[in-house]
Amino acid sequence: MDKTVARGLVKSGDTAVMLYAGELISMIEESRNRIWTAVNSELVSLYWSVGKWLSQKCATAQWGDKTILMISKQLAEIRPDLKGFSRPGLYRMRQFYEYYKDDEFVSPLVRQIDWTHHLIIMARAKSPEERRFYLEKCAMDRCSKRDLERLFDSSFYERLKLGEAAPHSPRTTDSVRAVIPDVYSLEFLDLPKRYREASLRDAIVSSMRDFIMELGGDFTFVGKEYPVKVGKSDFNIDLLFFNRALRCFFAVEVKTDEFEPSYLGQLQGYVAACDMVLNTPQENPAIGLLVCRGKNAPLAKCLLGKIDMPIGVSGYELLRKVPEDFKSQLPTIEEIEAELANMKNGNGV
Repeated sequence: MDKTVARGLVKSGDTAVMLYAGELISMIEESRNRIWTAVNSELVSLYWSVGKWLSQKCATAQWGDKTILMISKQLAEIRPDLKGFSRPGLYRMRQFYEYYKDDEFVSPLVRQIDWTHHLIIMARAKSPEERRFYLEKCAMDRCSKRDLERLFDSSFYERLKLGEAAPHSPRTTDSVRAVIPDVYSLEFLDLPKRYREASLRDAIVSSMRDFIMELGGDFTFVGKEYPVKVGKSDFNIDLLFFNRALRCFFAVEVKTDEFEPSYLGQLQGYVAACDMVLNTPQENPAIGLLVCRGKNAPLAKCLLGKIDMPIGVSGYELLRKVPEDFKSQLPTIEEIEAELANMKNGNGV
C-alpha cells in the first residue's frame, strides 16, 4: 500500500480510535465504581456487625464497657497485623450500631455511605436529627469528604433550620422553605474586599459545583443573566436554576447590599416571566429567591406578607465564623485525620 494512502487512513481513523478509547475508559471507570461501592458496602456491613456484637457483649458481660478494652488488647496480641480494630476503632463501631439500630428509616442508608463519612458525621453531628440529615444528603448528593466537612464548617444544617423562619411570602410552601437557608455561606468564592454584583455572579458561576452543594443536590444550573422576553419587555434573570424534586424554576437575584423594597418588584417580574414563558403544564410555579448581603428581616417579612407569589429572602456571608464556645466542642482537623488514618490502614478505606 502506498505510504501516503496509509498515512491518510490512519489520520481518518483518529477520531474513531479516540471514541473507542473513550468508551473503554468509561467501561473501566464504571467497573471500578461498582467494585468500590461493593467493597465499601461490605466494609460498612462488617463494622455494623462488629458494632452489634460489641453492643450485645458489653450489655451482658460482667466487665461492661471494659469488655472493648480487653478485646482490643487480645486482638493486638493475637493478630497484630489487623488494623482499624484498636480500642478507639471498636468503640466507634459500637457507637455506629447503637446510633442507628432503632431507626428503620436510616438503616438502609448506612451502607450507601463511606466509613470516612460516617466517622465525620458521628464526630460532628449534635443530634439524631442532624445525623439523619447528613446521611441523607451524603447518599443523595454523593458528597465528597471535602463537601461534608465544608457543610459542617459552615453550619449548613443550622442555617437550614433557621431558614424555615426566615422571610417568605405566604405562598411559599414548607417544602420550599426546607431548602432555603437563612444565610448562604459563600466562603469558597475568591472575591476581593470590594466587589460589584457582576463580580459576585461571575464568582458564583466559576464555583458552581460548590454553590450547587450549598443550594442542594436537586438544583440544576440553567444560566446566568438568563434572557426571558414577555411582550416588548426583556428580563435578564441573574441566576436561573431548576429544582428536580420540587419540579420548578428558581429565579435567583443577588445583591451586594442591604435589602431594598424595590428588589422585590424586580424579582416578582422574573417569577411571572418564568411562569408565563418557561413553565410547562407539568411544572410547578416558579420560586423567587432574593439573596442580599443583609436581608433586613423585619422589613422583608412585612413586605413579603402582601405578595401573592412564592418568594423568599436570604442573606449571604463570605466568611463564616464559628463561635468560640461552640468551636471548643468540635474535634480538631488533626484529631479527625488521625482517627481516619487509624481506621483505614490496612482496610482500603
